[in-house]
Amino acid sequence: MKVIYGDCSLGLQGDKFDYIFNYGARALESLVKNGREWMYRGPVPTFWRALTDNDRGNGLHLRSGMWLAADQFIRYKEVRVLVDGKDKRQPDPRGNNRYTGQETAAAVEILYTYETITVPAAKVQVSYQVDVRGRILVKVHYYGKEELPELPAFGMRFVLPALATGFTYEGLSGETYPDRMAGGVPGIYEVEGLPVTPHLVPQDCGMHMESKWVRIHPGRAMSNVTKGPLALSARGCSDGEDSLEIHMADAPFAFSCLPYTAQELENATHQEELPPARRTVLCVLGAVRGVGGIDSWGAEPEPAYRIDAARDICYSFWIV
Repeated sequence: MKVIYGDCSLGLQGDKFDYIFNYGARALESLVKNGREWMYRGPVPTFWRALTDNDRGNGLHLRSGMWLAADQFIRYKEVRVLVDGKDKRQPDPRGNNRYTGQETAAAVEILYTYETITVPAAKVQVSYQVDVRGRILVKVHYYGKEELPELPAFGMRFVLPALATGFTYEGLSGETYPDRMAGGVPGIYEVEGLPVTPHLVPQDCGMHMESKWVRIHPGRAMSNVTKGPLALSARGCSDGEDSLEIHMADAPFAFSCLPYTAQELENATHQEELPPARRTVLCVLGAVRGVGGIDSWGAEPEPAYRIDAARDICYSFWIV
């Protein structure tokens, strides 16, 4: 694939794909495949899921509220660029003068290092390994830190430009959480739209545990970032090819696919206060806190279903 060394970004170009990794924005800024842009906001580490009634009942927000701030803001530390295994670090403007614009590579890895704004701070590393077919292996590593409160969730959050028409996945049926999986039946399921469970008070919903893959079906063009001659069917995809797929790498993952961020759900005290649905928020998670509520709306999840912030969390997945 072609490698373009920019002063503020790294570009990768291959057969029907164009990717931009931004140094300033600290993320995969643009992911174009077959002429369609898939990124509205680049993927960033996420540490929060919207509170459930039971979370409020047991005071999770009072103990772990700093993770809500960490979910909104994160400190960027450094980026490394490895081209065919050779460490380029972050190419600087003067060093870029030696490139011709015709450089190629068989494999490129971009490694971002972040630091949370919690007290004490914790480190997160996100690696994107891109091959010549345009597949991206994402490796995510949270480095555990003593003295931090338990996490509500940990993973990566993607915001896609348009409202998806639905998604298909292989995993457990229905909505599942770590302590609510016994009723889930393994299989392949298709979900129409991006349903939000109509709780009186909006809260976290739509979680899917033990997933092997998920395929997002894009909506019709709703903004100027989705242009081109793509002929979309009523279902939102053409011949099954125009879709974004996340596949498991070493182990199954959890995900939610909603029209709102956790903060938007958190900010609404009733359903009518939710904003108009315009985007697709896909969270690919390596750890999720259980629901709890065994004998009351206030009972903690059992210890096995909580996320200890002092322990490392590592997981990986493919963007296909």
